[in-house]
Amino acid sequence: MPKPKAILNHIALYVVDLNKATTFYEEVFELEKIPEPFHDGKHTWFSLGSAGQLHIIQGANGQCIFDKNEHLCFSVGSVNVFVKALKSKNISFENWAGNVGGITLRADGVKQIYFKDPDGHWLEVNDAK
Repeated sequence: MPKPKAILNHIALYVVDLNKATTFYEEVFELEKIPEPFHDGKHTWFSLGSAGQLHIIQGANGQCIFDKNEHLCFSVGSVNVFVKALKSKNISFENWAGNVGGITLRADGVKQIYFKDPDGHWLEVNDAK
């Protein structure tokens, strides 16, 4: 099998408040911070394991409106357990149709939910294996 010509290195999110975004991704997804080369107080880098890295960059001018079709997706062992954690943090979520507190069941049996980070970026969490 031929090697892919390119592999994902990182995903960058532009945010208003670096500390707020960093705390959100640390607490909600338990991501591991990794060293970043700039040391300028405007970057946080997280490991996404073999998928690459997530770079949070401060400097956005304000809240943007993002379409749900453009989202980051994280897989977890159990959507139900993850939902309990979101509820304990008072983070609202919805299904694909936009029903608050709803969970989508895809045709292939995968459960998925959607919610936004503090800057309005859409996030999906599913239990795909």
